[in-house]
Amino acid sequence: MSISRQNLSVVIVSFMSDEVIHDCIKSIPKDINIIVVDNSGNQNFKSKIEKNYKNAKCILSLENLGMGAGNNLGLKNCDTDYALILNPDVILENNTIDELIIASNKIDSFGIIAPLINSDTNLNYKLIDKKINIDLNNPFKVRSVDGFAMLLNVKKLNQIDSFKNFKFFDENIFLYLENDDLCKRLIQNNENIFIVPKSKINHLGAKAVSFKFSDSIELSRNWHWIWSKFYFNKKHSNYLSALIYGFPSFFSAILKYIFYLITLNSKRRAVYLHRALGYLNAAIGKKSYYRPNIKI
Repeated sequence: MSISRQNLSVVIVSFMSDEVIHDCIKSIPKDINIIVVDNSGNQNFKSKIEKNYKNAKCILSLENLGMGAGNNLGLKNCDTDYALILNPDVILENNTIDELIIASNKIDSFGIIAPLINSDTNLNYKLIDKKINIDLNNPFKVRSVDGFAMLLNVKKLNQIDSFKNFKFFDENIFLYLENDDLCKRLIQNNENIFIVPKSKINHLGAKAVSFKFSDSIELSRNWHWIWSKFYFNKKHSNYLSALIYGFPSFFSAILKYIFYLITLNSKRRAVYLHRALGYLNAAIGKKSYYRPNIKI
């Protein structure tokens, strides 16, 4: 079965995203159902979303689930065979969905297809082979795609043993690399991942959370980026590889922490302390427990 607007849902995981999510939702065709999973548990936010957008349903999580578990929760509440995962700071173009639908009819089999980011400097995919010549008029296979915009073949993925019951994203990962982990597991199961170059999106980048919480979010990002890299490498390689691969970042963070301690720059000192702590907590096997210190 190919993709249609009636057989497609959009899943958006939000956290203090009120400043950007409206532009995202407005860019989605009104005949496509939207599931918003709000990790801040804000009842006013839920009321505003469901009042202003008749095609949107907002689910309030009981706790801050992060991206992986948040996306899984949204997918469980979809009744369609396909779901487009979006970050709140992504804006679709007029033909984004249509081009994905057209491309799906040209592809024999896929686990994920994704639009192409509108950027001259950033790519939202990793090639299987860097020597491959890309045809920007047709879908092309990739090794992985970034998680801020990816369309999942939900029905097909649910037929794979390790993905059944909507365990698509590894819920041990709170933030970062949950998309790489999903893509790697799909490739291991001989599923295809495609970029659709004629389908374009705009990504604001690191703007999904309100700017007024930027200091707290910066600490969280630094903690989880290092933790997730360690966990990912341990999961897909081994503990020693994760330890060695992450050590230069840990050592650099310690040196910078000492420098900013001496120069009395408390803000930068806190950033590198959290980066170092992310590595240490992953190394001793602790879960990704850190949460940004934000109150509604």
